[in-house]
Amino acid sequence: MSKKITELVSGAEQAPALYLNLLKKSLTNTFFVEEPDVDQESQAQFVQGFVQHYIQGAAITMLPMARLNNIQNAVEDTINNDIPGDLVETGVWRGGATMFMRAILKAYGVQGKDVWVADSFEGLPEPDPESRPIEAKAHSGKVMKDVYKKFAVDIDEVKRNFQAYDLLDERVHFLKGWFKDTLKDAPIDKLSIMRLDGDYYESTRDALVGLYDRLSIGGYVIIDDYGEAGWTYCKQAVDEFRDERKIDDELVKVDSKCYYWKRTKA
Repeated sequence: MSKKITELVSGAEQAPALYLNLLKKSLTNTFFVEEPDVDQESQAQFVQGFVQHYIQGAAITMLPMARLNNIQNAVEDTINNDIPGDLVETGVWRGGATMFMRAILKAYGVQGKDVWVADSFEGLPEPDPESRPIEAKAHSGKVMKDVYKKFAVDIDEVKRNFQAYDLLDERVHFLKGWFKDTLKDAPIDKLSIMRLDGDYYESTRDALVGLYDRLSIGGYVIIDDYGEAGWTYCKQAVDEFRDERKIDDELVKVDSKCYYWKRTKA
């Protein structure tokens, strides 16, 4: 583990902080334009802005700045408090969030923590229409197929994005395949950050079941879609898992869609 952040840098304008702030603007493509407001009242207006800015635009991540700040705060907290374990995101799209994780570790000279990039790289899995009718309807809809392309991004494109930012190195590992097949036996010893962005019930539950036992005390679980309504059962998957495991750590709101909790006990 590297020295504590507070020992590495001092003053108001530290190089790591400046680098990470610039990187967030680059990954979100917000140097000269504002990002869509995830909390605005008009959902139709948000979706229109979302498609234009992210799906059709040059952003490397769909995460708004608040969620990138959440990642940064969580990673920095685990560094400062010597929480052991790697970092993983399940469902990565163009790779921006995992690129940012690797950048934070590099910016502070952290050794001994790897970043795991887990995705099918073929898009979202087909939901069961009988048990997950809302997800199945959304999945088969024109918007998901023709506009979002089921959020499929080829693994080589994600690797090129890492390379373009000088972030593809021996500390970055790719787990290609459906989560039910890849996560349980993934060669990960411990985790300090697990960020779930699989959208659907099964993807969310598979990630929790496959990874949670490896999360260190003091580590973070970030659920990107917990507050989504009308097209996903993500919240149900999280609530059921927490009930089964008797997890009562506080769920903290990042924005109207994204929530996290910090593990406080085994």
